[in-house]
Parts: sequence; C-alpha cells; structure tokens
Amino acid sequence: MMNLTNNEYSNFIKEIKQRIYKSQYEALKAVNKALISLYWEIGEEIYNQQQQKGWGKSIVEVLAAELQKEFPGIKGFSARNLWRMRDFYVTYCENKFLPPMVAEISWTKNIAIMEKCKDSIEREFYIKMTKRYGWTKNVLINNLENKAYEKYLMNQTNFDETVPEKYRLQAKLAVKDEYTFDFFEMGLEHSEHELEMGLINNIRAFLSEMGGNFTFIGNQYHVDLEGEDFYIDLLLFHRKLKSLIAIELKIGEFKPEYAGKMQFYLTVLDDKVKLPDENPSIGIIICKSKKRTIVEYALKNSNKPIGVSTYKLSNTLPEDMKNLLPTPEEIINRLSALDDL
Repeated sequence: MMNLTNNEYSNFIKEIKQRIYKSQYEALKAVNKALISLYWEIGEEIYNQQQQKGWGKSIVEVLAAELQKEFPGIKGFSARNLWRMRDFYVTYCENKFLPPMVAEISWTKNIAIMEKCKDSIEREFYIKMTKRYGWTKNVLINNLENKAYEKYLMNQTNFDETVPEKYRLQAKLAVKDEYTFDFFEMGLEHSEHELEMGLINNIRAFLSEMGGNFTFIGNQYHVDLEGEDFYIDLLLFHRKLKSLIAIELKIGEFKPEYAGKMQFYLTVLDDKVKLPDENPSIGIIICKSKKRTIVEYALKNSNKPIGVSTYKLSNTLPEDMKNLLPTPEEIINRLSALDDL
C-alpha cells in the first residue's frame, strides 16, 4: 500500500477538488453561452419576421403560448422574456464589439444592464466589470443604482498613481464626484461644525450615501503628535478595501493646501493607526465646490491616495452632470484600459 504523508494526501485531495470546481465552472460557462446564443437567435427571428411580414405584438403572445406548451418544464419562454430577447437583439445587433461580451455573463445580468443603461458605452462598462470582478446580480444592480459608471469617469483622485493595481478600481468606485446630503435640514449658510453634526446625527443615511461598504469609526478623530493635537473630521473604514478613510469637510471651494493637510493626516494614520494587515489609508476631501483643474494640479504630485468631491444639500436633475462627462473618445480609451487591469 502506498505510503502518503498527511501533507501529500491533503494536497492530492485539494487538487482533485480544484479540478472538479474548474470543470463545473467551464460547463456552466458553456451552458450560459449556448443559452445567450439561443435567446439572440430567437430575438433576431422575431424582429425579422415583424419587419418582413408586418406581424404585430400578438405574434409574441402566440409564440410564448406554443413554446410553453411544447416545453412545459423549461422557464424563460414567457411573452415578457421573448420581448426581452427581441430587444436584446435590437440593442446589440449593430455593435460589433459587444455581442461576444454579452455571452460571458448571465441572462439576468444582461437584462439589468440592457434596461438600466442609456448607451452602448455605459453597457460595455458594466459588462466588463461584471465579468472581471464576478459581480452577482445584486451587486451589479447596486452598482447600477449607485452610478458606478459616472463615478468611474468623473471622480477626481490620484489613485492611478498611488493605489496598488489590485484594488485601484474598487478605490475609484468608492469615491463619488458629488455627494447628496438631502437627509437633514440645513440652511444654505452653515458652518463646517453644523455640517459635520448633521452627518453624525444621520449616520445611517450618511454611510448609505457614501456607498454602503463604509463603517463609522469616529468624528473629530484625535491624533497626538509630539504633544500637538490634530483632529480628523470623520474617520471611516472601507470593508472591501480594508483601508481607513479620512474625510475632511469644507463648506467653501477647494483650496490646494487642503491636499497637503490630508497628505499629512494619511501619513500619520498609516504610521500610528493602521493595522499591519490593512491597506494604506485613503483621504476624501468634501467641499462645497471645486475647480477641476486646480484639483488636478493639487493632487498631481501627492504620494498619498486622495480624492476630492463636492456636496449638495438637495437633489438636482442629472442634467447638471452631463457637461462634466469626458468626450466619447476619452470614455472609450478609459474602458479599453479596463482590459489591461
């Protein structure tokens, strides 16, 4: 009888398990691709028949009834889903890049992206993110509702230069370009202390607006350095990034010296507060307003990860953001960079 050590036996069992899991995963991928291909073909046929023969909506109802009768144990052939197949084909048929990608994610995720995104570039972003980071349907919908696409394109940070590649994207998605603090009443004229207390008194709503992965550590977080006292307005912790998040609140326009002060705070946090297994601390400066060019220069040579955001006290129309979006060419270049991560 073969004599195996406990370590050899454990490695043998582990390797077999990994092979089984890999085989199951590859099988699921193949099934998903076949299903997406089938739905594409059905959608294409419905569309073509309607175009060529002028069939109206009733043909989809009839087809759904016939398919459900023929395949009683198979889900997915309701009239609503058949319409989705048609829309799926129409949405992507003229785009030569996206059809191969859609087969890499599940049908339910495709539907969420197709129905909630306004153009092909935004859809490409969410398809790539879902595939690369294995987003579940709930995580995908959460990112759609939290406008991860706009945050990725618009937020002003120096994370490309200061955050390790393995969690750079997650860090970018953790910082919004603008926060809406409409969950408490405050006049247009207010102090930084009043703003801070308003956020603390509505901490659950504040953390939800920040993005859902933050936990609260404290406000006016005290740091003692050679007998001098320093206070960070808000200190949070990001569970996914495993990083301390220092927040400075400013009721006026962003000034370059704010970045220097934040860099000082982050250096102290990393040296005196951060635990050995945590990632470097991140700073977010939240101001009432900012000039984007000044922010870019202020962050350019900083060696600590800092983001600069603005806040508003009430919801305004999304139209306000449109002029700040990059050009379509710039967006395409940024999405292409995701393939290299």
